[in-house]
Amino acid sequence: MILVIDVGNTNITCGVFKGSKVMRTFRMMTRTERTSDEYGVTILSMLSVGDIKIEDIKGVIIASVVPKVMHSLTNSVVKYIGRQPYIVRPGIRTGIHITSDNPREIGPDRIVDIVAAYNIYGGPALVIDFGTATTYDLIDGLGNFGVGITAPGLRICAKALWEDTAKLPEIEIKKPESILSRETVSSMQAGLVFGQIGQTKYIIEQVKKESGLSDLKVIATGGLGRMISDEVEEIDVYDPLLTLQGLRILYEKNRRTKPGTEESEDE
Repeated sequence: MILVIDVGNTNITCGVFKGSKVMRTFRMMTRTERTSDEYGVTILSMLSVGDIKIEDIKGVIIASVVPKVMHSLTNSVVKYIGRQPYIVRPGIRTGIHITSDNPREIGPDRIVDIVAAYNIYGGPALVIDFGTATTYDLIDGLGNFGVGITAPGLRICAKALWEDTAKLPEIEIKKPESILSRETVSSMQAGLVFGQIGQTKYIIEQVKKESGLSDLKVIATGGLGRMISDEVEEIDVYDPLLTLQGLRILYEKNRRTKPGTEESEDE
């Protein structure tokens, strides 16, 4: 079994795979002030709840968009699981061709999602990740990835509403019964959710138009992705485990190399 860890701005999501089968998933809040011992004990306890034995974990891979947690988190994996983790960063084998002007600027989470989408669903494909930010990434049928759009996520927009205005309250993010709202909470929900639906539809339309890839498959993921996917017929697939599957695929592509190097263990 392998442990995959996706460090996002809001949550750290973990998955345990046996082959391509997900055995267990769990998450914790992303906190930069945690020590390696705190991370280690939390991971061990969550594995224990899932009846996963440490000795059965044969490998670990991490993708992170929060550099400040990496020292403690990496040390916790080494100390408590006894494995040196692979880190998704420049130099790791992906099986795709990154054609952007500056490949090193691309977040590891986006690379992981694109790898998963291309290997599972094929190309051309547009991957939409409804996370802290909403990202749209395009890969063609030959595995070339260089086009991406980044927008504020639903939670960022919601937080801006209630933190940067004097009277608007903190609300639950959900679709209201109607866009014709008659009070404050549902009016905020309408603006957030229907605004995201409209943005999603328009960006998909423009990507298809400007790329000429009218047949591309649109794949959504991320915590709030299901709510939006249910309302956007242009989205073909909602896959909540896309990122974790991408980490598993990257581990398989790199497992014959030593973590942190490009040197084959067989050499």
